[in-house]
Amino acid sequence: MTEMIALFPTPMLRCEGLVDATLVAQLRSHLQVQMTVPNVQSAQLSHSQILYPEGDALLQTLTDRLMPTVVELGEQIFGQALPWRIKELWGNVLQTGGYQAVHNHANSFISGIVYLSVSHPSSRTAFLRGLGGRDFAFSNTNRQAQTGPYNAEKWLAPEPEPGDVLLFPSYLLHEVPINHGAERVSMAFNAIPERLDAWGYSIGFQ
Repeated sequence: MTEMIALFPTPMLRCEGLVDATLVAQLRSHLQVQMTVPNVQSAQLSHSQILYPEGDALLQTLTDRLMPTVVELGEQIFGQALPWRIKELWGNVLQTGGYQAVHNHANSFISGIVYLSVSHPSSRTAFLRGLGGRDFAFSNTNRQAQTGPYNAEKWLAPEPEPGDVLLFPSYLLHEVPINHGAERVSMAFNAIPERLDAWGYSIGFQ
């Protein structure tokens, strides 16, 4: 008997329909006049200022909806159901021809995307294998090679529907390829645990 073992897999949590249609519409309306920050690399992409749930009832409703899934993914990452806090959110509007360059999120442990509109298949969120981290730097990329989870350089998230949420470790490199469809609206967020404890040596995050 042979067994293929997935060694040290990366957890990602996809939540279909987590945000209901009413809240999706409210969030889009809430963000509509706030998308004033131009993206430095794509003229067809704009953002809101960084938003905080404290003092904003609508964003607090969203974070309350997201929190159980953040705790669930955090338990897979750290092995314990810890107290978490969503420390910041922001909106994104991607017009036809726009894209989001490759990046990750600093100073956080879990990041997520809340999809607030229909997304064209061309603008599916793409996750990329980090540079380095493998013992050999050879590849076998040709027409006969089959791409699988152990040798792929890129993974495309499933096509989202409005209200879907995708959560992932903040260090993962990701991008949005050129959007060949209509306007794409989303929110992103970062979350941190209250505290991590390594055999009595603890560190807190404020």
